[in-house]
Amino acid sequence: MNFIDLIEKKKQGKNHTKEEIKYISDSICNGSVSDAQISAWLMAVCFNGMSIQETADLTEVLAFSGDKVDLGEIKGCVIDKHSTGGVGDKVTITLIPLLAASGISVVKIADKGIAMAAGTIDKLKSIPNFKTSYNDIAIINQVKNIGAIIASQTENMAPSEKKLYSLRSTTDTANSKELIASSILSKKIASGVNTIFVDVKYGAGTFMKTPEEAVSLSNLIVDISKRLNLSVTAVVSSMEEPLGRAIGNSIEVIEAIEFLKGNINDGDLAELTYFFASLILVKAGLFNDCENAKKYLKEIINSGKALEKFAEILSAQGADPAILNSYDKFELPSFKVECASKKDGFVQYINAKSIAMALNTLGGTSDNNFSEIDYSVGIYLNKKSGEFVKKGETLYTIYSNDEEKTKIAQKYCDEAFLINDSKPANKNLVYKIIGIEDEDV
Repeated sequence: MNFIDLIEKKKQGKNHTKEEIKYISDSICNGSVSDAQISAWLMAVCFNGMSIQETADLTEVLAFSGDKVDLGEIKGCVIDKHSTGGVGDKVTITLIPLLAASGISVVKIADKGIAMAAGTIDKLKSIPNFKTSYNDIAIINQVKNIGAIIASQTENMAPSEKKLYSLRSTTDTANSKELIASSILSKKIASGVNTIFVDVKYGAGTFMKTPEEAVSLSNLIVDISKRLNLSVTAVVSSMEEPLGRAIGNSIEVIEAIEFLKGNINDGDLAELTYFFASLILVKAGLFNDCENAKKYLKEIINSGKALEKFAEILSAQGADPAILNSYDKFELPSFKVECASKKDGFVQYINAKSIAMALNTLGGTSDNNFSEIDYSVGIYLNKKSGEFVKKGETLYTIYSNDEEKTKIAQKYCDEAFLINDSKPANKNLVYKIIGIEDEDV
């Protein structure tokens, strides 16, 4: 078998056998192929796709290219919730402490950013001394002790997938449905969890631009999971606009902390966090319906138990829990610029892609594997869709370390906002649930 021949086969749109896919994975792991050859194969997949069976085979082969974490000692439901990524999406940081405080065991294997989206690992790196690199035994012990861990892929957890993930960002193959599905599920299989929730985003700020594309990816993920005997629920949700008000690594963590403190009771961040947490509690059999689950979860927030659990996670992973009350412990930017609205009116829409471009300009994300990320920079949306703003009132705030970059970022942000006289209708965040029930929400 020859790797060049397999590139050519996929270029011609032909299907790989499972043996060929295993050869590809083994070649990646043993270093017998170059990055250029792997990238050529990725591009061929991106152009010509893979069948459902090919994608299932790829998922399984990637998952077992290394070791699988054995979570057999942990009883009951062990979940991981994954998002396909977007602008301002810090739901992992709000959700995991809330679930753990509710008695759900969570093994969250998080990623760095891909393309221009900031990943959960990037956000957590903004917390001084927060450790995300763990071996299998440490993952098991932490979940046994405090019920949750947020960690990066271990060295031997789906290592061939890890290589593919790093190359997808630099080769513009990040938006392949088959590569997204196999990447997500292979890591979850390798992490040993038994219940998986996937938030599949659509809109301007993510890979899938339409709800229909996101549903197609969700169906693929669920179809593959059934072939591999996995319990997977996919939720299709909107990323047309940034999630929450904070966009940028440090300030997103701060916004998540404010939610856990009970200071953010409404808005899209709270809505999506409670939606997922309620769905998971029902799936785990702790509640019969989401309404009662949500009431319970709000009690967990208001009692301080979710914040206490996050403090436990911080302490267990090397960070000082005092940061929960001392935000100046984060790396701070040199200056902030409060940008005023140029007119009166209601905010109709905030384009997530334009805000992402602004953050990337400031250095808050990287579209390759080489650029350093500035964790201190960000954009705060003082006004969100549906809110009224007066001319001269602060519309958004830029946190930056470079004046020239700030000017460019401001242009992107100005372009992102649509303001006019009428108040927009409320927009549904969740479009469809696939896996529990196939009906519109």
